[in-house]
Amino acid sequence: MNIGVNARHLIDGKLEGIGWYSYEILKRLVLLRPNDKFFFFYDRNTKPLVHGMNVTNVIVNPPARHPLLFKLWYDYTLPKQMKKHKIEFLFSPDGFISLRSNIRQVGVIHDLNFEHYPNDLPKGVLKYYQKYMPLFAKKASDVVTVSEFSKKDICDRYDISSHKVHVVYNGGNNVFKPMSKADRQAFIKINNNDRPYFIYVGSLHKRKNIERMLKAFQSFNEKDKRMDFIIIGHPMWQDQLKLDGLLENVHFKGRKSGENLSKWVASSAALVYVSYFEGFGLPVLEGMMAGVPVLTSNVTSIPEVGAEAVIYADPFSVSSISDGLNKVVKEDSFEKFRTLGLQQSKLFSWDHSAQEIENLLFN
Repeated sequence: MNIGVNARHLIDGKLEGIGWYSYEILKRLVLLRPNDKFFFFYDRNTKPLVHGMNVTNVIVNPPARHPLLFKLWYDYTLPKQMKKHKIEFLFSPDGFISLRSNIRQVGVIHDLNFEHYPNDLPKGVLKYYQKYMPLFAKKASDVVTVSEFSKKDICDRYDISSHKVHVVYNGGNNVFKPMSKADRQAFIKINNNDRPYFIYVGSLHKRKNIERMLKAFQSFNEKDKRMDFIIIGHPMWQDQLKLDGLLENVHFKGRKSGENLSKWVASSAALVYVSYFEGFGLPVLEGMMAGVPVLTSNVTSIPEVGAEAVIYADPFSVSSISDGLNKVVKEDSFEKFRTLGLQQSKLFSWDHSAQEIENLLFN
């Protein structure tokens, strides 16, 4: 069988949420189906991240990084390439599909943040999402999403049958592992001048609630200046944030990955992730895998991931987040939530996720 894959987000050195999802699922899927042929459709030249004798990489022009080019790419140039390579169905990890192709198409819609918080996106991108995402959801043979919260949201907002929408939870990167107390102390001494720290990992997008998070930290910091706040993530969107007066003891470390990122997380006093809208909330899972307490939001999908193993705060309340920071540094919190988090994290695995995707696509 010839399977098409929308690989637009699988860009070397620039993996973010959907890119990491694509990488984790696809590298497993091509191994699970060795007798099928996968055609990865990119919109630019990039170093391949998923390899296999059954993988063919195809560059489809033009680079689709603008709403006008989205439509050209998905509805005109991509269908031509799918016809050329005799593609029997398309798997799209970002939910975008071709409205002009009649082959089977399965899209992954991670969340509908743009419907709830339209001001979080540039106007051109927002208009495209609001116009076309409902059409993609209706056109797709099946829709995959990453939480029960997102499933209900998609079904209710777009009037889609619940039988058509399938929940497959994300997994966490196995590089995230707990560290011993001695190793944590050594890492902090070398990398952060022996100062303990909270950590945030993710984009600096508005919905990640960076401003309220840092306001809460400054409130915490008035009483306890021994802590730093480390922010790890791509600086894109940072210029949209209003951070004046919020940066005392705050350090932006840019993008990190792999074992280095794991050590930064595993050596922290807690991972803080108080986003006000998520389809899943992958950093919450990876914080638990790294064996540190997690302070996170009590809204959208996140309670499905954290269950009783994390500390919750109201993401719209600075005082609630600040109270959470105080709770998380209490003497008995670390070991308690380390144990609970490690147990909870075992419920999620990319191997299991890929197997569920395979079952949906091929059975």
